[in-house]
Amino acid sequence: MQVGLVGLGRMGGRIRERLERGGHEVVAYDQDPATSPTTSIEEVVSRLATPRVVWVMVPSGAATDAVFETLEGLVAPGDLLVDGGNSDFRDSMARGERLRARGLRFLDVGTSGGVYGLERGFCLMAGGDEADYRAIEPLAEALAAPGGHAWVGPSGAGHYAKMCHNAIEYAIMEAMGEGFDLLQKFDAPIDARRVADLWNHGSVIRSWLLELAEQALAKDPELSTITGYVEDSGEGRWAIREAVARGVPATGLAESLFRRFASRERDSYATRLIAALRDEFGQHGTVPRTDAP
Repeated sequence: MQVGLVGLGRMGGRIRERLERGGHEVVAYDQDPATSPTTSIEEVVSRLATPRVVWVMVPSGAATDAVFETLEGLVAPGDLLVDGGNSDFRDSMARGERLRARGLRFLDVGTSGGVYGLERGFCLMAGGDEADYRAIEPLAEALAAPGGHAWVGPSGAGHYAKMCHNAIEYAIMEAMGEGFDLLQKFDAPIDARRVADLWNHGSVIRSWLLELAEQALAKDPELSTITGYVEDSGEGRWAIREAVARGVPATGLAESLFRRFASRERDSYATRLIAALRDEFGQHGTVPRTDAP
């Protein structure tokens, strides 16, 4: 297929490369002229055959709004726009309704896999009309890990699923941070990196996050070079908002979010591990310790 791609950041650049590896033609644009192969979104749209498919991978909120506002003035009825970023599902529901009223097609695609998606494949959760999803399924096949893409419901459903995914991710990381903190408190030294590797061989908690914990601990066993300042990117907050609105007792998910808030006021081994994990899977960065050895 031919596809336009707007945004070549940590995820967008890898999506472009994976699509091209899959034999698709990608016409891409990024606001950074050093990385952009085209000069503008207008150029991207002009180079696409109709009906066009344009995939957007920019930060949620104002940046996404601005890109779609530009695209809406350039595309034509029958064209398909895809938001693969981390938008609020409520915004995606409203966007889908507005675009359909103009004869345009829209999919919201929750995207997971972090910076490892290039080699391992992404996980894609698509919301919108199922027929539109089938139209871009060849792209999803190229992007996703085996079995890692699906249509999950109408507009908003893709980003709603990604919101729930990220809330669960927060809670798992919080449990790992606390568990490894407790491990460190034994009466004699325990090699946490070795234990992370051990648990990934047959234990009931084996996981990719444990692999990443081992990687982070191999680089810095005491996690002494970073602070435990753990950022959040929005989805966890939206999940708790929805839990309150829908009467879901998501106590574990809420606590993991509030622990991230607390991490910005104090420092602990648990929060340093969580910060290190976020950097391992998503290159989100860490806050270096100014008193690090």
